[in-house]
Amino acid sequence: MSRVSPEFWAGRRVLLTGHTGFKGSWAALWLSQMGARVSGIALRPDSTPALFDLAGVEAACDDSMILDIRDADALAQAVEKARPDIIIHMAAQALVRPSYADPLATMAANVMGTANLLEAAKTVSNIGAILIVTTDKVYENPETGQAFAETDPLGGHDPYSASKAAAEIITASWRRSFYGETPVLSARAGNVIGGGDFSVDRIVPDIWRAARADAPLQLRYPHATRPWQHVLDCLAGYFLYIEAAVGGAEVPASLNFGPDVANGEASVATLAEAMQKALGVTRGWVTDQPPELHEMGRLALDTARARGLLGWRDRLDTTAAIRQTADWYRALDAGEDMAARTRAEIAAYEEGGAVRTRDQNPEVSEG
Repeated sequence: MSRVSPEFWAGRRVLLTGHTGFKGSWAALWLSQMGARVSGIALRPDSTPALFDLAGVEAACDDSMILDIRDADALAQAVEKARPDIIIHMAAQALVRPSYADPLATMAANVMGTANLLEAAKTVSNIGAILIVTTDKVYENPETGQAFAETDPLGGHDPYSASKAAAEIITASWRRSFYGETPVLSARAGNVIGGGDFSVDRIVPDIWRAARADAPLQLRYPHATRPWQHVLDCLAGYFLYIEAAVGGAEVPASLNFGPDVANGEASVATLAEAMQKALGVTRGWVTDQPPELHEMGRLALDTARARGLLGWRDRLDTTAAIRQTADWYRALDAGEDMAARTRAEIAAYEEGGAVRTRDQNPEVSEG
């Protein structure tokens, strides 16, 4: 199994968009711990609390720029200021239900925001690689239950999925039209879990909020299955992809990152029950009346290419990912130093282990 190389990242200037978000905060901390010089571009955190604040992410960055990627001029100035060796683009409107409520804002952020970044990056000399992060939802999903490979058609029923599929097309266009030999890559990830997610309409923070309120958890689609993966496994894939591309390896323009199909899929209800057990919650869950908005019943990714080309594997299976996620929230509720806790999880992951502070043993099993 390949490991992320701190030697590769040490001293490199990395421009990371979306560094105030859940996944972006983890990425900024990990890059910083490896010695990268991180410049972040994002809106202010959209939740209270926020991992960005709890984990001291701003202090980990060489520069933390609060701006809107829809502002092309401001973004271009920020990219010029950062002079990045590598760009990782995570900033996005990342939720399905809000995309129904405000589809134009979703398109502006995810489509034009991506175009603005790729246009601004054209002026950067000697850039090593650009990684555009999208989602498993970029594929046209006829709901046959198939696991999608990178060669499958793009699509998108809801505005969020469509916006990310459009971002993929834009990325391919700019790659072919303007970037020559510079690797311009896209990473399509599954459902990421981990400590520090406080977003609305995401299952893990919904479970934590219900537990704190001592209220039954409400699930809209309990039998929907998703490719659950710990945030550190996902980020390891991104970093290895960039390392390979910059090192001259022949890698495809797009790669899927998600758990092994045989071991990483679980229903929403299965995840919820395992997470509740790990949190010590006795309240169960109830089925909420789902809104009249379409969501897919099953999502799965074929990740054979990433595994074969990069030697990348999940270090935390679904059970371990849920356990470590629950332990993070339990540590938060116990008043621990969450900056130290989060950095310790990263360090343990790099060493091949996991941080455990609570004696919990949730098992994930269907049926």
